[in-house]
Amino acid sequence: MQRRYNMLFLCTGNSARSIMAEAILNFKGRPYFAGYSAGSHPAGTVRPKALRQLEMAHISTHGLRSKAWDEFALPSSPKLDFVLTVCDNAAKEVCPVWPGQPMTAHWGVPDPAAVRGSEAQVERAFREAFLILDRRISLFLCLPLISLDSLALKKELDSIGQTMSPVPEEFA
Repeated sequence: MQRRYNMLFLCTGNSARSIMAEAILNFKGRPYFAGYSAGSHPAGTVRPKALRQLEMAHISTHGLRSKAWDEFALPSSPKLDFVLTVCDNAAKEVCPVWPGQPMTAHWGVPDPAAVRGSEAQVERAFREAFLILDRRISLFLCLPLISLDSLALKKELDSIGQTMSPVPEEFA
């Protein structure tokens, strides 16, 4: 029987990218992976455009909420196997000490909430962020975790973090 892995996605506001990553992993990775998300300075709300991307992909948005990363540094928190930052600001911050010694990596994704422009341009930015995260999580789920040593796994995680998903023509 394969073990269950817990992955925490971090962003500053925990309102879009990390939320989408949590939901994508919980959808694609079950039953062997559990996704969580948090922020260093949580916005307190989830961006509706992030929820829309998940709904368009038929991924549940039930229970998604913006929360502080301190929730995952408590003794009662799930033991984390992986902690991934998805925004450059969170990657530069001093994170709490996570129980255990989770593998960490940076999977920076452009912030769709920072895009200013037409409704179509903002929608496209959220779609691009979703596609990048979806691609990276799909690549991660293909890794033979059992057979990789820590160094090889860290190299793979870092490599996946450099992967950008091409935007299909219909979204360009």
